[in-house]
Amino acid sequence: MDRIHVPPAGPADLPLSLLEMGCSGRFELITHPSPEQPLPPQSTLPHGLPPASLSLEREVEKQFLQDAAWLPIHDTDFAFQKFLKVTQREVNVDSLIHCTPSALHSGVSVVRDPTTGMLLDFTEVLLENTGLSAKNSLSLQRQPGPPSESLRGSNTNYPFRPGGMEELTLDQIKTKSDLGKNIDFENDLLRVPPGLKVGMDFTDKDAKIAKAEVTLMSLLSTLDDITDLQPVAEEKEEGKESEEAPKLPRTNSLEDLGVKDVVSSSTPSERGKYEKSKPKEDKEEHKKWAIPVNINAPCDDFYKRIPNPAFKWPFELDVFQKQAVLRLEAHDSVFVAAHTSAGKTVVAEYAIALSQKHMTRTIYTSPIKALSNQKFRDFKNTFGDVGLLTGDVQLSPESSCLIMTTEILRSMLYNGSEVIRDLEWVIFDEVHYINDAERGVVWEEVLIMLPDHVSIILLSATVPNAVEFSDWIGRIKKKNIYVISTTKRPVPLEHYLYTGNSTKTQKEMFLLLDPTGNFLTKGYYAAVDAKKERTSKHAQTFGAKNTSQNTSASQDRSVWLTLLHFLSQRQQTPVVAFTFSRTRCDDNARSLDSMDMTTSIEKAEIHSFFQKSVSRLRGGDRQLPQVLVMRDLLKRGVAVHHSGILPILKEVIEMLFSRGLVKVLFATETFAMGVNMPARTVVFDSIRKHDGTGFRNLLPGEYIQMAGRAGRRGLDPTGTVIILCKAGVHEMADLHVMMLGKPSTLQSQFRLTYTMILNLLRVEALRVTDMMRRSFSENHRDTPTQEKRISQLKQMVSTLPPLDTEGQLSDMLPYYHTVTELRTTTEALQRAILESVNGLKAVSVGRVVLVNNKQHLNALGVILQVSSVAVNRTFTALVLCEKGNEEGEGKGNNTAFRHLFNTALFIPEGPCSHTVQKLTLQDVSAITVKTLKVIPDRIIDNYSKRQQPRFRLDPPGQAISTATQELLRLAEANPSGIATLDPVNDLQLKSVEVVEDTMRRRVLQDGLRDFTCIHSPTFAEQYARVEERMKVQEELDRLLFLVSDQSLSLLPEYHQRIKVLQSLQYVDSSGAVQLKGRVACQISSHELLLTELLFENVLSPLAPEESAALLSCLIFTQKTQVEPHITSTLQAGINRVLSVAKRIGELQRDCEIPQTVEEFVGQFKFGLTEVVYCWARGMPFAEIAQLTDIQEGTVVRCIQRLDEVLKEVRKAARIVGDSVLGSKMEKASLAIRRDIVFTASLYTH
Repeated sequence: MDRIHVPPAGPADLPLSLLEMGCSGRFELITHPSPEQPLPPQSTLPHGLPPASLSLEREVEKQFLQDAAWLPIHDTDFAFQKFLKVTQREVNVDSLIHCTPSALHSGVSVVRDPTTGMLLDFTEVLLENTGLSAKNSLSLQRQPGPPSESLRGSNTNYPFRPGGMEELTLDQIKTKSDLGKNIDFENDLLRVPPGLKVGMDFTDKDAKIAKAEVTLMSLLSTLDDITDLQPVAEEKEEGKESEEAPKLPRTNSLEDLGVKDVVSSSTPSERGKYEKSKPKEDKEEHKKWAIPVNINAPCDDFYKRIPNPAFKWPFELDVFQKQAVLRLEAHDSVFVAAHTSAGKTVVAEYAIALSQKHMTRTIYTSPIKALSNQKFRDFKNTFGDVGLLTGDVQLSPESSCLIMTTEILRSMLYNGSEVIRDLEWVIFDEVHYINDAERGVVWEEVLIMLPDHVSIILLSATVPNAVEFSDWIGRIKKKNIYVISTTKRPVPLEHYLYTGNSTKTQKEMFLLLDPTGNFLTKGYYAAVDAKKERTSKHAQTFGAKNTSQNTSASQDRSVWLTLLHFLSQRQQTPVVAFTFSRTRCDDNARSLDSMDMTTSIEKAEIHSFFQKSVSRLRGGDRQLPQVLVMRDLLKRGVAVHHSGILPILKEVIEMLFSRGLVKVLFATETFAMGVNMPARTVVFDSIRKHDGTGFRNLLPGEYIQMAGRAGRRGLDPTGTVIILCKAGVHEMADLHVMMLGKPSTLQSQFRLTYTMILNLLRVEALRVTDMMRRSFSENHRDTPTQEKRISQLKQMVSTLPPLDTEGQLSDMLPYYHTVTELRTTTEALQRAILESVNGLKAVSVGRVVLVNNKQHLNALGVILQVSSVAVNRTFTALVLCEKGNEEGEGKGNNTAFRHLFNTALFIPEGPCSHTVQKLTLQDVSAITVKTLKVIPDRIIDNYSKRQQPRFRLDPPGQAISTATQELLRLAEANPSGIATLDPVNDLQLKSVEVVEDTMRRRVLQDGLRDFTCIHSPTFAEQYARVEERMKVQEELDRLLFLVSDQSLSLLPEYHQRIKVLQSLQYVDSSGAVQLKGRVACQISSHELLLTELLFENVLSPLAPEESAALLSCLIFTQKTQVEPHITSTLQAGINRVLSVAKRIGELQRDCEIPQTVEEFVGQFKFGLTEVVYCWARGMPFAEIAQLTDIQEGTVVRCIQRLDEVLKEVRKAARIVGDSVLGSKMEKASLAIRRDIVFTASLYTH
């Protein structure tokens, strides 16, 4: 039979139809009611039936054969090959389930014969910590990351464990293992894993549970059987353990610490070891971490102790340098505080030499980029193997000594850079920079984050609290810091006042402070007289016309010309003239147009050096006005050095100055920072400077730092410091404080930044509170001692007798609290009364008062004398007492404050006696309305006479007897209590606090009568018990608060900042860092604003040069008078930035961060937008300088820092996945990196 070809069933042949119901997109399937009249299948669907299966042929045709764009016009063969490749692809399903192999958990080890060393066998050994990586562990045992991240790390890496951050303490492990013991495997299990929305349902589904051979409980019970064998030992141990938990052995992984309570599961012999090691730890807690080194004793055995030093100098070391080198050889950390030019660099050089010998690495950090460049040149010449890392330069980063700014080291630490593994020393130069309000926090962060194996070298100018500071570092790092400080100057200084201003008076120079540190007032008065002589006869007769501090330019000029003439005659050049304003520097230098201080040979040298250095600039840049002006000045031996000078010119000037070719340098304070460029003479144009808020005198530290530039070691016998007296001689007191005052102490500038918080939240094992607790600002905390005291107090509480709170005594505790409140209220009232004028008037001689203290209960006294001291004022009074109780041993211990509810006055039972006592504020419990006439002197004299043994039995004098009788009469007349002065009505104290306290006191006193416990026969002893227990409890609570995070001064701000981060969605409610937070970690300053701009897409629509111009607002901080002309897109961008800033500012304000919206928005200044815009579009620098009144040097510095910001934004854009923005930032970066702005430093070539 022939086969019939039936066509495949089409949509019409299926016995069903789809019907669309309404317009909501729901379909209903209808099977055909009868095969005769099928519903047309597409009738109810607007777009026909959904395709059953795609026809691949059609797709291939459509994509590869009909699409003109895909087909090449010329090379058809190639297209065909490509087509074949696409069509004949092998399908490899396995590739979808491929995953990286897990790390091997074992390795092979060799077994050797112990005597011959022959190979016998191989054994397999289990490896530990194979799963550790930079993404999940702080341990140094973790695997190294990819080589591309080895230098700077990555912001998804964990940092290495900071030194001194404890791993889990024993208590924490105990609580963890206790939790483990009590798990109920049926009821308490978590249903929902953290972070997920839904979980498992563990309810019993009537499953039959087979009897397991081994259960956790059976294991635990066997463990109990084993431990029962040594119950006695166990109990002893328990007692000791509760007193103090032994410290854990150091380990590198948390797994090792997961052991249940190390001690209780160890054998008795091991226990004994723990017990023995305890006393040592006790001592440790009380030890001082900072160890001052005595540098007065000569160091004779130096060469014996270090026979072959790692580095030799051509000169003999000072004692302090030798001591430091000895400490470095012992691998200890040191803090060296010495004057500039005393030779601190020796210490740094030795450390670098040591690390090269040990094949480790050293990082040298400095606060200023210019200083980094100079150190790079110096160390490169000395050691050769030196690298440099600053924001824009990266030279030979694989070297053994790396020089960088502190900010870069901080980001390397947070990002877990591999360099940290090999690090032996970190040298912090100019540590007194930690006082810098803006950047000081960076030093603290770095010191806290450094791992344990790194030793620290701190070099600083002389500071008064070096020991305290070192003690802080020692305590957070758990290692000794040796403090070596010397105040000796290699070249002593002489300080003069100069009053000359013409050829006639050019020799008027008066010694004010001699090299030994004596302040000579004679010199001061001589200067005043010299100045007076010149005030014209007119001024002497009619009073001076203008006594202002400011002098005119011509007067200034004559002073400078006279002085420099005088100094060059005396061969006192080179001179550094410190002037505290950039414009003043420039004006002074310009006014010396008639001075020429160089010889023709020096002129030639200067000329050739200048031309050689400038030859690296592009043609147009060599003709910049500043370059030309500086060239002329330099030829005459004059130069200017401040932040407005182009960086390359600054370096030329520094190099010429150190060669001695610049004779006069007008510089601002920055020149004195770090750069070791001593001169023979230092001149202060003025001793007042503007510090950003207002004018003030120089601080002693600043003065010493700048004056210390005078005197070149090995060249000058003494250095000369001259203070100009242009308008008049400065106040003697000011000069004295400035020259001989203490330099400023190191103070913590620690503050929370969003970057810090996010970087620490990224890593579960590090908590922000740990960072805060370790900051220098929290240095006053003494946690170990407090914790010890806490355990003592807990012990005491457990040994106290139990309280009896049955029957009548049931309201004992409320009673105690009421009495305590009454006591504090009464004390506050007394203080208010006796600090007020009216109160003091009332407590005058003759006033009768109520006395309550250890000796007296409600005794009447009369005031005889009131001390005149306002603080802790005392009152001498005559007080009634029993015969025989004059000396005041006191019968009952009157701590129950019975006088608070028992107003009955003291009436002696036997014969009445008296005593004269000094009473304090607390002893006078009320001021009565009565006064007595007394003769205070006679009473006091008579009483003190009768205290001497020979007059002991004399009868009291007339005055005393009368007063005593009067007091007794008063007491007998009012046995149940005497009327007292009411603070509000009688003493007229109307302040809110006093009125409230008075009312509260009345209510409490009335309330005390209602308690039943006071009627109990055992009330007194029970009350004493309650009080004893509550005292201990209160101290315990106070200490527990001090040890807890709650007492951290920055904790409230931390919560406010977390609130801000949560509402901006940088972290979620559980504190996990989200995408926005990860982006913000990449950015070092103004992280919130930049991240918001990224996520709101403000930068994407702009051209590269526009976005660069817009971002300049994050860097530029000065005020400018010139209105920039900018394009409308830029203006719109600026408005967006401001609105975002305003939004963040308002959010911060709502979260109670103490910064106003105006302050926050005001940080961003758009003065340089036009300049950067034009620069990025290729305008030459000479024209740019015309656009603004900002000096060239500042513009260059801003554009350099802008490049760093662009790099950060580029990284951030990559994290977000915005490749367009990333490439835009790259373009912007390339556009601004050109010409004079990015000329490489002369020091690095």
